[in-house]
Formats: sequence, C-alpha cells, structure tokens
Amino acid sequence: MKHILYGLALCIALLSSSCEEIPPVINPFDGNPVDTTVDIENQQRQVLIEEFTGVRCVQCPAGSAEIETLLAIHGERLVAVSIHAGDFAPPFPQSLVDFRTEEGEQLINFLGPPISYPSAVIDRKLFEGENDLILGRNDWAGYIAEQKAIAPRVKIALKATFNETTRKVDLEVKLYPQEDIADPDVRISVMLTESNIPDIQDTPDGKVNDYVHRHALRDMLTSYLGEAITEPLTTGTILTKNFSYTLPAGWNEEEMDAIAFVHLGGGSKEVLQAIGTHIIE
Repeated sequence: MKHILYGLALCIALLSSSCEEIPPVINPFDGNPVDTTVDIENQQRQVLIEEFTGVRCVQCPAGSAEIETLLAIHGERLVAVSIHAGDFAPPFPQSLVDFRTEEGEQLINFLGPPISYPSAVIDRKLFEGENDLILGRNDWAGYIAEQKAIAPRVKIALKATFNETTRKVDLEVKLYPQEDIADPDVRISVMLTESNIPDIQDTPDGKVNDYVHRHALRDMLTSYLGEAITEPLTTGTILTKNFSYTLPAGWNEEEMDAIAFVHLGGGSKEVLQAIGTHIIE
C-alpha cells in the first residue's frame, strides 16, 4: 500500500539520532498474519521487567545477574530493559559510555523512585500486598511466574528492518486484540536497548573496567508515557503502527533489540503484553 499516504511523519531529532512515528493502519483480521516474525496464534503472555541500575551502584551487578538467570529460565517470554537513571547513573570520569537517557530519568520518577537497589518493575503492575511498583530482587521470580500465567489481552508482532548504509531502523508493530479492550487510556511504548557493552562498573569487589552491560536502554521511539492508541482495539481487527529511528555512530546494531509493549495509562500503568526482537537477526 505504498501509494497511500496517511499523513505527515513526525520526526524528532535527538543528538545524532532521529525517529519518526507513522500513523497507524487498521485492517480486518483474516486469521493469517502476514509479514510477522512471531506465531501470533500460539503467542503466550510475555512479561516486561524494567530494572533500574547505574554504573556507580555497587549492588546492581547482583540484579543484572538475576535477570540473566531469569532470562535463561523464561526465554522470549521475559523481556528485559535495564534503565540507567537516578543518583547511581552518572558516568565515571573514565567511563566510555554515558548510559543515561532523558526517558530513563523520566521513567525512574514515573515508576519509582527506588528506595533500594537492585530494584525493578514487573509489567508495571501494583501487586497485591505491595505498596508501590518497585520490587526487590527476591520478588522478581514469583511475580514473573504469576504474570506469565495470564492470557494476553492483546498479542503483538514486531518486525525490524535495518539499512546498513543509512543506519535507519524501520519497525512495524502489529496489534492483535484478543478481546474488545474498552479501557479509556491504552498506550504503546517502543524502546531500543543494547547489550554486551564493556565499560566500567562499581561492584562489591571494586570498580571493574570491562564489566559487560546488558539490555541498556538507549532511547525510546515514543515518549516515556507511551503514545495513546486512539483507534478501537476490538477482536477481529489488526492495528499496524510504524516507527523509524536512525542509530547514532558507535551503537552496535548487532547487539541491539527493539521492544514494544502495550500498557494502560492513567491510574493504572499495567502492561498488557510486551515483545522484543533483534535489530539484526
């Protein structure tokens, strides 16, 4: 449908990067998804964990190790993001990378702030018996298992296309509602993360110069609050949204993931479904 123009694309320049969101397309669902990289029919609940961390956080490597353990258990059904934000996030003078992002600083205040580290948010859900969204490391495994048991209200297909010459990433996100979703404020958020970045990190044994950072939030293609989904989310329809982003020099596209998730806004921030995919397969 390249001959159809739905509107002007929104382009936001950030340093040497840029991104744009292309207006959505709604199509009837014929039961046979096209051009998706996942099996929508058999897709199960995929849980989002957003970890708050920082290079100056002595205890945070224990949280990162726990996430790797959980990923080994749950595989693609767990989607991980490590957000460098807060008092522990400023780089050292000898740091090669400043992992902080504007959206990360906004998210740590929006979802937290943490009162201790390691800490993380699971599906942005306020679980029964908890006072806030932020959870300590010992609670992660149980709540992830609890969320995995819930059938997704919406399923998501995410496809990434990377142009090596321009370093532009095109993302196609397709939403497949599994029920009529009547919540008044439903949003979509899109993130880019990078893994296997060697750089300095404080640890209980002192500073480690070649510590390997994983799942680091690099930028968001939406605002930190997500973008409102104004189109009806009804069973039997497919909502397609497209985003584009130009990777800055120095980011390793072979270690990058795109993450998309649908979540509620307003009083509840709960994530309904999440998905991640490599920029380059």
